[in-house]
Amino acid sequence: MSQSLIFDMDGTLFQTDKILELSLDDTFAYLRSKSEWNTDTPIAKYREIMGVPLPKVWEALLPDHSRKVREEVDAYFLKRLVENIRNGIGSLYPNVKEVFRYLKENDCSIYIASNGLVEYLQAIVKYYNLDHWVTETFSIQQIDSLNKSYLVESIIKKYDITKGAVIGDRLSDINAAKNNGLVSIGCNFDFAQEGELSQADFVIDDLIELQTLLPHMNCK
Repeated sequence: MSQSLIFDMDGTLFQTDKILELSLDDTFAYLRSKSEWNTDTPIAKYREIMGVPLPKVWEALLPDHSRKVREEVDAYFLKRLVENIRNGIGSLYPNVKEVFRYLKENDCSIYIASNGLVEYLQAIVKYYNLDHWVTETFSIQQIDSLNKSYLVESIIKKYDITKGAVIGDRLSDINAAKNNGLVSIGCNFDFAQEGELSQADFVIDDLIELQTLLPHMNCK
Protein backbone atom coordinates (compact mmCIF):
# COMPACT_ATOMS: atom_id res chain seq x y z
CA MET A 1 0.00 0.00 0.00
CA SER A 2 2.88 2.34 0.92
CA GLN A 3 1.06 5.56 1.72
CA SER A 4 1.44 8.32 4.30
CA LEU A 5 -1.55 8.98 6.54
CA ILE A 6 -1.72 12.23 8.50
CA PHE A 7 -4.33 12.14 11.26
CA ASP A 8 -5.93 14.95 13.20
CA MET A 9 -6.09 14.29 16.95
CA ASP A 10 -9.15 15.93 18.57
CA GLY A 11 -12.42 14.54 17.30
CA THR A 12 -10.58 12.06 15.05
CA LEU A 13 -8.33 9.87 17.20
CA PHE A 14 -9.11 11.19 20.67
CA GLN A 15 -12.64 11.61 22.05
CA THR A 16 -12.04 15.09 23.32
CA ASP A 17 -15.63 15.49 24.48
CA LYS A 18 -14.93 13.08 27.36
CA ILE A 19 -12.56 15.57 29.00
CA LEU A 20 -13.67 18.76 27.29
CA GLU A 21 -16.64 19.69 29.43
CA LEU A 22 -14.90 18.71 32.65
CA SER A 23 -11.75 20.69 31.83
CA LEU A 24 -13.68 23.70 30.57
CA ASP A 25 -15.91 23.68 33.65
CA ASP A 26 -12.81 23.63 35.84
CA THR A 27 -11.35 26.53 33.87
CA PHE A 28 -14.43 28.74 34.10
CA ALA A 29 -14.82 27.88 37.79
CA TYR A 30 -11.29 29.22 38.14
CA LEU A 31 -12.34 32.40 36.31
CA ARG A 32 -15.35 32.77 38.61
CA SER A 33 -13.10 32.43 41.64
CA LYS A 34 -11.14 35.40 40.31
CA SER A 35 -14.35 37.35 39.56
CA GLU A 36 -13.53 37.24 35.84
CA TRP A 37 -16.70 35.33 34.87
CA ASN A 38 -20.23 35.25 36.32
CA THR A 39 -22.34 33.02 34.04
CA ASP A 40 -22.44 29.40 32.89
CA THR A 41 -19.55 27.68 31.15
CA PRO A 42 -19.93 28.29 27.37
CA ILE A 43 -19.77 24.61 26.39
CA ALA A 44 -22.06 25.00 23.37
CA LYS A 45 -19.99 27.87 21.98
CA TYR A 46 -16.80 25.86 22.36
CA ARG A 47 -18.31 22.89 20.54
CA GLU A 48 -19.10 25.17 17.60
CA ILE A 49 -15.47 26.17 17.20
CA MET A 50 -13.87 22.93 18.37
CA GLY A 51 -10.70 22.22 16.44
CA VAL A 52 -9.37 25.76 16.08
CA PRO A 53 -6.10 26.66 17.85
CA LEU A 54 -6.54 27.60 21.51
CA PRO A 55 -5.61 31.28 21.10
CA LYS A 56 -8.59 31.55 18.72
CA VAL A 57 -10.76 29.69 21.24
CA TRP A 58 -10.13 32.24 23.97
CA GLU A 59 -10.65 35.14 21.56
CA ALA A 60 -14.11 33.70 20.85
CA LEU A 61 -15.04 32.73 24.40
CA LEU A 62 -13.46 35.69 26.18
CA PRO A 63 -13.69 38.57 23.66
CA ASP A 64 -13.84 41.24 26.36
CA HIS A 65 -10.95 39.93 28.47
CA SER A 66 -7.37 41.07 28.31
CA ARG A 67 -4.63 39.15 26.55
CA LYS A 68 -3.03 38.50 29.94
CA VAL A 69 -6.21 36.85 31.26
CA ARG A 70 -6.55 34.75 28.11
CA GLU A 71 -2.97 33.54 28.42
CA GLU A 72 -3.56 32.66 32.07
CA VAL A 73 -6.74 30.77 31.16
CA ASP A 74 -4.94 29.00 28.34
CA ALA A 75 -2.28 27.70 30.73
CA TYR A 76 -4.85 26.62 33.31
CA PHE A 77 -7.00 24.83 30.72
CA LEU A 78 -3.99 22.97 29.33
CA LYS A 79 -3.04 21.87 32.84
CA ARG A 80 -6.53 20.50 33.49
CA LEU A 81 -6.64 18.70 30.13
CA VAL A 82 -3.31 16.99 30.74
CA GLU A 83 -4.25 15.98 34.27
CA ASN A 84 -7.52 14.47 33.05
CA ILE A 85 -5.72 12.54 30.29
CA ARG A 86 -3.15 11.18 32.74
CA ASN A 87 -5.99 10.17 35.07
CA GLY A 88 -7.49 8.05 32.29
CA ILE A 89 -10.68 10.08 31.93
CA GLY A 90 -10.40 10.47 28.15
CA SER A 91 -10.65 7.80 25.47
CA LEU A 92 -9.55 7.03 21.94
CA TYR A 93 -12.21 6.52 19.31
CA PRO A 94 -13.10 2.89 18.57
CA ASN A 95 -10.60 0.92 16.48
CA VAL A 96 -7.73 3.45 16.57
CA LYS A 97 -5.12 0.89 17.59
CA GLU A 98 -6.56 -1.81 15.33
CA VAL A 99 -6.37 0.54 12.33
CA PHE A 100 -2.87 1.74 13.23
CA ARG A 101 -1.71 -1.86 13.50
CA TYR A 102 -3.23 -2.64 10.09
CA LEU A 103 -1.62 0.42 8.50
CA LYS A 104 1.84 -0.42 9.80
CA GLU A 105 1.49 -4.02 8.66
CA ASN A 106 0.69 -2.67 5.19
CA ASP A 107 3.72 -0.41 4.94
CA CYS A 108 1.95 2.88 5.69
CA SER A 109 3.55 5.75 7.58
CA ILE A 110 1.43 7.40 10.27
CA TYR A 111 1.69 11.00 11.45
CA ILE A 112 -0.43 13.23 13.66
CA ALA A 113 -1.03 16.90 12.83
CA SER A 114 -3.00 18.80 15.43
CA ASN A 115 -3.97 22.30 16.53
CA GLY A 116 -3.40 21.03 20.08
CA LEU A 117 -0.38 22.13 22.07
CA VAL A 118 2.74 19.98 22.41
CA GLU A 119 2.27 19.04 26.07
CA TYR A 120 -1.35 18.04 25.49
CA LEU A 121 -0.52 15.89 22.47
CA GLN A 122 2.39 14.25 24.23
CA ALA A 123 0.12 13.32 27.14
CA ILE A 124 -2.29 11.51 24.80
CA VAL A 125 0.43 9.78 22.79
CA LYS A 126 2.22 8.61 25.92
CA TYR A 127 -0.89 7.45 27.82
CA TYR A 128 -2.16 5.37 24.89
CA ASN A 129 1.29 4.32 23.61
CA LEU A 130 0.54 5.69 20.16
CA ASP A 131 4.22 6.21 19.38
CA HIS A 132 4.38 2.45 18.84
CA TRP A 133 2.81 3.19 15.43
CA VAL A 134 3.08 6.94 14.90
CA THR A 135 6.27 8.18 13.24
CA GLU A 136 5.94 11.71 14.68
CA THR A 137 3.32 13.98 16.22
CA PHE A 138 3.22 17.60 15.08
CA SER A 139 1.64 20.53 16.92
CA ILE A 140 0.55 23.86 15.48
CA GLN A 141 2.73 25.28 18.26
CA GLN A 142 5.80 24.16 16.28
CA ILE A 143 5.24 26.49 13.31
CA ASP A 144 4.84 30.24 12.88
CA SER A 145 1.23 29.98 11.74
CA LEU A 146 -2.16 28.88 13.05
CA ASN A 147 -3.02 27.41 9.64
CA LYS A 148 -3.10 23.59 9.57
CA SER A 149 -2.28 23.57 5.85
CA TYR A 150 1.18 24.89 6.71
CA LEU A 151 1.57 22.30 9.45
CA VAL A 152 0.80 19.48 6.99
CA GLU A 153 3.15 21.10 4.48
CA SER A 154 5.96 20.93 7.07
CA ILE A 155 5.35 17.19 7.53
CA ILE A 156 5.39 16.60 3.77
CA LYS A 157 8.68 18.45 3.42
CA LYS A 158 10.36 16.75 6.37
CA TYR A 159 9.43 13.23 5.27
CA ASP A 160 9.39 13.78 1.51
CA ILE A 161 5.79 12.58 1.22
CA THR A 162 4.53 12.16 -2.33
CA LYS A 163 1.21 10.37 -1.82
CA GLY A 164 -1.18 9.96 1.04
CA ALA A 165 -4.17 11.39 2.85
CA VAL A 166 -5.19 13.68 5.69
CA ILE A 167 -7.83 12.20 7.99
CA GLY A 168 -9.81 14.58 10.18
CA ASP A 169 -13.22 15.83 11.25
CA ARG A 170 -13.10 19.52 10.39
CA LEU A 171 -12.73 21.76 7.36
CA SER A 172 -9.19 22.71 8.38
CA ASP A 173 -8.17 19.06 7.89
CA ILE A 174 -9.91 18.81 4.53
CA ASN A 175 -8.30 22.05 3.33
CA ALA A 176 -4.89 20.93 4.63
CA ALA A 177 -5.17 17.86 2.38
CA LYS A 178 -6.35 19.74 -0.68
CA ASN A 179 -3.85 22.56 -0.32
CA ASN A 180 -1.03 20.02 -0.23
CA GLY A 181 -2.18 17.72 -3.00
CA LEU A 182 -3.30 14.89 -0.71
CA VAL A 183 -6.57 13.00 -0.45
CA SER A 184 -8.99 14.29 2.19
CA ILE A 185 -10.90 11.83 4.36
CA GLY A 186 -13.56 13.36 6.58
CA CYS A 187 -14.55 11.70 9.84
CA ASN A 188 -18.24 11.92 10.63
CA PHE A 189 -17.67 11.93 14.38
CA ASP A 190 -18.75 14.08 17.34
CA PHE A 191 -17.67 17.55 16.22
CA ALA A 192 -18.05 17.08 12.47
CA GLN A 193 -20.35 19.35 10.46
CA GLU A 194 -22.18 18.14 7.38
CA GLY A 195 -21.37 21.22 5.34
CA GLU A 196 -17.66 20.77 5.98
CA LEU A 197 -17.62 17.00 5.40
CA SER A 198 -19.30 17.48 2.03
CA GLN A 199 -16.03 18.98 0.79
CA ALA A 200 -13.95 15.88 1.59
CA ASP A 201 -12.97 13.31 -1.05
CA PHE A 202 -14.25 10.52 1.19
CA VAL A 203 -16.26 10.39 4.43
CA ILE A 204 -16.12 7.62 7.03
CA ASP A 205 -18.29 6.91 10.08
CA ASP A 206 -15.72 4.69 11.81
CA LEU A 207 -11.93 4.52 11.50
CA ILE A 208 -12.15 0.79 10.73
CA GLU A 209 -13.49 1.78 7.29
CA LEU A 210 -9.95 2.88 6.39
CA GLN A 211 -9.00 -0.80 6.08
CA THR A 212 -11.30 -1.26 3.10
CA LEU A 213 -11.03 2.28 1.72
CA LEU A 214 -7.27 2.75 1.45
CA PRO A 215 -6.33 -0.26 -0.75
CA HIS A 216 -8.72 0.99 -3.46
CA MET A 217 -8.02 4.70 -3.11
CA ASN A 218 -5.88 6.69 -5.51
CA CYS A 219 -3.67 8.71 -3.19
CA LYS A 220 -2.22 10.77 -6.04
